[in-house]
Amino acid sequence: MFDLFKKAQEFKMSRRSFIGWSSAIAATAAIPVSRGLVAKAEANIGMEDSGGEGVWKTAACWHNCGSRCLNKVLVKDGVVIRQKTDDTHPDSPDFPQQRGCLRGRSQRKQVFNADRLKYPMKRKNWEPGGGKKELRGKDQWVRISWDEALDHIVSETNRIKKKYGNESIYVSGGADIGKVFKTQGGCTESTGTISWGAWLYTYEMLGVGEGLYVNGINDRLDLRNSQLIVLWGANPAWSTMGSPTYNYLQAKKAGARFITIDPLYTDSASVFDADWVPIRPGTDDALALGMMYTLLDEDDPATNPLVKWDFLNKYTIGFDKDHMPEGADPKDNFKDYLLGTYDGQPKTPEWAAEICGVEPSRIRSLAREIGGTERVALLTGWAPARINNGEGWVQTFSTLGMMTGHMGSSGNMTGVSCWEYAGNNGPMLLKGGGAGLPSIDNPVDNLMNENEIWDAVLNGEFLQKGEGKRKVDIQFIYHNYNAHLQTRSSIGRGIEAHRKVEFVVTNAYALTTNAKYSDIVLPVATQWETEGAVKGGNREILINWSKIIDPLYESKTDIEIAKELLKKFGTNPDEVYPISEKQMYFNQLAGSEVVKENGVDYEPLCTITAQDIKEWGVEGTPQQGRIPLKEFVDTGIYQIPRKPGDNYGFIAYKDFIDNPEENPVSSESGKFEIYCRALNEASKTAFTEIPPIPKYMAKAEGYESTFENWETKKKGKYPYQVFNPHYLRRSHSTFDNVPQLREAWPNPVYISAQDAKKLGIKEGETVLMSNEHGKTIRPAKIVETLMPGTIALPHGAWVDIDEETGVDRGGADNMLVGFVPTGLGTSGYNTARCNLEKWDGEQLEDDAKWAQRIIKFD
Repeated sequence: MFDLFKKAQEFKMSRRSFIGWSSAIAATAAIPVSRGLVAKAEANIGMEDSGGEGVWKTAACWHNCGSRCLNKVLVKDGVVIRQKTDDTHPDSPDFPQQRGCLRGRSQRKQVFNADRLKYPMKRKNWEPGGGKKELRGKDQWVRISWDEALDHIVSETNRIKKKYGNESIYVSGGADIGKVFKTQGGCTESTGTISWGAWLYTYEMLGVGEGLYVNGINDRLDLRNSQLIVLWGANPAWSTMGSPTYNYLQAKKAGARFITIDPLYTDSASVFDADWVPIRPGTDDALALGMMYTLLDEDDPATNPLVKWDFLNKYTIGFDKDHMPEGADPKDNFKDYLLGTYDGQPKTPEWAAEICGVEPSRIRSLAREIGGTERVALLTGWAPARINNGEGWVQTFSTLGMMTGHMGSSGNMTGVSCWEYAGNNGPMLLKGGGAGLPSIDNPVDNLMNENEIWDAVLNGEFLQKGEGKRKVDIQFIYHNYNAHLQTRSSIGRGIEAHRKVEFVVTNAYALTTNAKYSDIVLPVATQWETEGAVKGGNREILINWSKIIDPLYESKTDIEIAKELLKKFGTNPDEVYPISEKQMYFNQLAGSEVVKENGVDYEPLCTITAQDIKEWGVEGTPQQGRIPLKEFVDTGIYQIPRKPGDNYGFIAYKDFIDNPEENPVSSESGKFEIYCRALNEASKTAFTEIPPIPKYMAKAEGYESTFENWETKKKGKYPYQVFNPHYLRRSHSTFDNVPQLREAWPNPVYISAQDAKKLGIKEGETVLMSNEHGKTIRPAKIVETLMPGTIALPHGAWVDIDEETGVDRGGADNMLVGFVPTGLGTSGYNTARCNLEKWDGEQLEDDAKWAQRIIKFD
């Protein structure tokens, strides 16, 4: 650690030194002894380089990375010259610092990147009605004025509305641009998720209604009471920045042992010294069914109690024929399905092994270990449910926790553990205030599922939830705060859809995939260039950031763009934005609340004086709070100290377990539903029917589809499964244009050594992955730590298509993911499959050396 400190003191922010520093910090982030030392080093760095001058300000770290950390910047003479992270208090396991990752530390390189869009621009061959639409994505750009850009948008909007109706306008991402179009007669919108998978639509119906966000598992201090922690498709070391990995380490220090179930031996498995159970993507429910069969088969209440019958009988419905809901066929109970009583197929470990690839003996030992351990944390990420036909996984995983009784008591928990809530669930102890803006209704009620938006554009129909098919004629796509073309299924279909419609507009800070395939692009300011905001992170913190610089070049904030459009439409912007952006920021601060010491009631966080209101130049009322307003703004964070036995602890479902009649869960019955009528009924007006009990179903484009003939096990045209782990280089697709991060974290495709040997592929060689949806190439990274037959292609790389061959050289995962709507409409990102072969073209150069997408005008 002395060497790291010395390195920090001598630090100069060159491109190479940035990489070395970020890598050093990433390498030591999991080592508790290093954290305070690194913070001191950072403080010394900034002040030495600034000559003791400059002001540290809290800057936005606003992306959807799965966390929220403190990001400080040193501003000197109006220039940002340094960044650091949380050093607001001494670091400890009970009161950890909220430390940033390499992505947050590279924020300066994103905001001041050479590829920032400077001016409004239009496609050279665009004209009203579309012009040469086939040139979207490859046309030249022409600089235009803001007036010209806004006039084009308003003129085309009015023309398209008159010809096709408001339903023909699709606004992705909603937010401020959505508000604009809602005032102009409405627009078609979309719904879906790239994160939550099948949990999004199923959790409330199953009665695990608190499981999506914050209340499905216990808090981090109680995690230390677990004897066994199972991370099922969860890799917090890569996908959840901030404190979660550190919190898990405290549980390990307290004696917990770890198991990871994942196609890839993850960094989390390494850090926690976990037993690794490799599994094929999309087959997790088969494994769980084989485990539950073992629990049932080997259970002996007297000598080997593995099934918690009291828990099942009191808190669930549908496990056996004696506990079915009224009106249901008793034969449809889950126990008889497990035993194969009526379908003739017991869900034995041998049956499961053929599907999931886990040996029968290992399935049995997993079942015994989970069922036979008193205190178990069954924790899943969203990834296993990010599959086609994913609802069955949510049902099955939840049922495993119910069958073993690992819910609702200290050290016992079953649920989702990811995002900023990883390993630390419970009601938020701090809450940010609202901006104070009026809501705007949408006169158009079209709501497309994001699993079929591009097909809806191309085919003219979509499934309206709860209703059935509707006709639609999308002719105008406006991309706002999102990356839909990059991050939604089937980029190839998306590009085709973008080249079909008459008009495409995007607000962007760089030439993102959305922007690249547009007609008009408006330069948007980053969060460093806005007034400020208050954002929650994990349940114990609240972060606020304020403006660092004025908008660069001719960029405007999202709200400024919305206001200018409203003016051009002839609508008074004050109807939508009756207050200033500064007032919105102040309202969020004034409305922020913190829990009292009793752990139940809340009080204002900020003390605000009449002088504060005068200095801010806003409307407000003085109030008494926990800390002065200036202190919160200057510090940028408020964090509640924790200690074992405090009033802030949380045990998920404890109220229900203590008194189920007085505290029912969210299902129809008020109990955990192993048999769920509502889920089955909802699916009858959706894409495919979902059984009311957990049943294994072959996934569309899943493992079974890699075979030409399942019975003979003859492999088919696309024999390899592809899944897309989240990756430290990016937050989804954000940051992929930052050269320093590209150099620090190259973007290969991970291939098992066994498959590489069979195909004659060597380390670093370029390989081609292809299927009916698209083609992409990447350098091969050969590893021993990957389930054979699977390929790990990191999520979010910016697509870069060769127009002549149709091959993407960027490694964009959604080139291989098809639009295959199933169940209630979950996107199947982790159930893709493809062919894998050596690339016979030019070998890929390290993409850190690729030219940036810098737009220059004559």
